[in-house]
Amino acid sequence: MTPTLIGVPFDAASSFLPGAAAAPALVREELASDAGNGVSESLIDLRVPGALADAGDVDFSGNGDAADRITDAVAAVIAGGGRPISLGGDHSITFPIVRAVRAHWPRLTILQFDAHPDLYEVFHGDRLSHACPFARIMEGALADRLVQVGIRAMNAHQRMQADRFGVEVIDMRAWTTGVRPGVRGPVYISVDIDGLDPAFAPGVSHREPGGLGIRDVLGVIQTLDGPVVGADIVEYNPSRDVGHLTSHVCAKLVRELASRMWETEQRQA
Repeated sequence: MTPTLIGVPFDAASSFLPGAAAAPALVREELASDAGNGVSESLIDLRVPGALADAGDVDFSGNGDAADRITDAVAAVIAGGGRPISLGGDHSITFPIVRAVRAHWPRLTILQFDAHPDLYEVFHGDRLSHACPFARIMEGALADRLVQVGIRAMNAHQRMQADRFGVEVIDMRAWTTGVRPGVRGPVYISVDIDGLDPAFAPGVSHREPGGLGIRDVLGVIQTLDGPVVGADIVEYNPSRDVGHLTSHVCAKLVRELASRMWETEQRQA
């Protein structure tokens, strides 16, 4: 098992402001920057050869279904012994990624950090919109549990959808009273950067005040029992960033996700 980056430069399913397709290159640049040393908080040096692999970007050139290409690319990472950390891209990519992950994990919990539930049945006529991936995942029985943390922009339709699919929602009101996710692996982690308060990560298309702090998210990731079998970081829109702040945050999340993959793998060994 090796944590493995795979870029998914896709934002064609964005409903408001495209730009997230430019994110993978900037996150990689931040990971390699001399501004940091590449070591996680648990002292795992991710710049040591073999600590963090990189499978490159999904190729969207030419004809072919984008979702199928994403599934195939992630499946190849897993078949090669990797644990995918996908760099989006908009949140629509999570559905085809999870299709690939589920094929290898008959029991799977998804832990989603997000301002929005992304549970629409259809949004602006598109069932594969970035507002719909978790409806597609749950109706396809691609996860046994979906736990959402940081929600603060839910409407009546999405509340109905959450109830329909048995989604466990820890919205920001519950979070502030001390409610925390009780998640055991195998777990797939999906981090929509707008789950963070925009004060910490302004580089998103849909800024929603009143969100999670960086330490909130890291604290959950660092205490998961695991195994952490895959992850994505989505909805970083560089065109909205301020002083590269959000790319720094994304790189930090990559390091801590990869580190937790190593730690939970060792625990299972």
